[in-house]
Amino acid sequence: MHPSGKVYINGTSAFLPNAPVGNDDIEKVLGLIAGKPSRARRIVLRNNGIRQRHYAIDPTTGAATHTNAQLTAEAVRGLACERFSPDDIDCLVSGTTIPDQIMPNHGVMVHGELGIPPCEVVSTAGICAAGIGALKYAYMTVLTGLADKAVASGSERASGGLLARHYEPESAHRVAELEDNPEIAFEKDFLRWMLSDGAGAFLLQPAPRSEGLSLRIDWIDIQSQADSMPVCMYAGGDKAGDGSLKGWQEYAASQWGERSIFSVKQDVRLLNEAIVEQTFGKPLAKAQASRGLTAEAVDWFLPHMSSEYFRQPLADYMAQAGFALPQAKWFTNLQSKGNTGSASIFIMLDELFRSTRLKAGDRLLCFVPESGRFTGSLMH
Repeated sequence: MHPSGKVYINGTSAFLPNAPVGNDDIEKVLGLIAGKPSRARRIVLRNNGIRQRHYAIDPTTGAATHTNAQLTAEAVRGLACERFSPDDIDCLVSGTTIPDQIMPNHGVMVHGELGIPPCEVVSTAGICAAGIGALKYAYMTVLTGLADKAVASGSERASGGLLARHYEPESAHRVAELEDNPEIAFEKDFLRWMLSDGAGAFLLQPAPRSEGLSLRIDWIDIQSQADSMPVCMYAGGDKAGDGSLKGWQEYAASQWGERSIFSVKQDVRLLNEAIVEQTFGKPLAKAQASRGLTAEAVDWFLPHMSSEYFRQPLADYMAQAGFALPQAKWFTNLQSKGNTGSASIFIMLDELFRSTRLKAGDRLLCFVPESGRFTGSLMH
């Protein structure tokens, strides 16, 4: 254990590629599936409340402008200041949903992009919880005295998998079905209007900054409900008739395109039924029992919401659980920054950190859900 017994976020950074893309321009960047506008687009955008987002795509040429590793490296470089250089990093932990390649791991690719001296490098897998998982690993290395300057990151380059060309083989293969239902199955199509690109990074140290803002991490809880919950969000596989997940290696290469095996998919009905109880309710009950967490002891609530659609159900659940927090205490930048998955909590906290809204003694509760197989994370 480090002599101080404490860990502080002493720097935050966010990187969002290229100019923001408004709702009317999404298909200009991502392309049209089967040459037709999506019928799902308007209803999804109306419900999710996102007004603009960023893509690592050149809107003119359609070419990628950044890899996932490059987005992450830009966020890490953004931490540089008079007191810290990325060359000083002794532990680099990077979380992402879909890295640029299956192997090697995402973290070492980020290390290579940064070109910094040798250090411990770790990657955390998952979906939205990959970022908070990276943060917890970095927190623990500083807390135990194994690192003095740990950097955690979350990043996503979802746009690479949302391009229309990735759906064309399935569109052609299922032409008969698509006569009546022109867009790809809703569980695939709706995510094209939900996900976007970005990266964020935090610098963690065992002592606060001598001047300026620091945030002390008191605890991070991560709880999976996979023992009782089925798969809800997935990529690199498909659901079998019995609901089990069948991985990509079980399919012939010719089926990968025909069935959009590598596209991100989500069981929307299961999501709506289970997300609040499984990812917030159960971790909240645990934190109330084991940590004495009360609503009165929270000055700011930072929920990672994939959609504004979930704001009211979440608020209603909190009220029923005796944990009501007025909306004035909520902070999210979903409308302006989009849903950046595992990077969202970094990008959200960076904006609040750099604002003038925080004051000494404020207590923050961060909530990061993941619908993969329902994992909920709380950070105080």
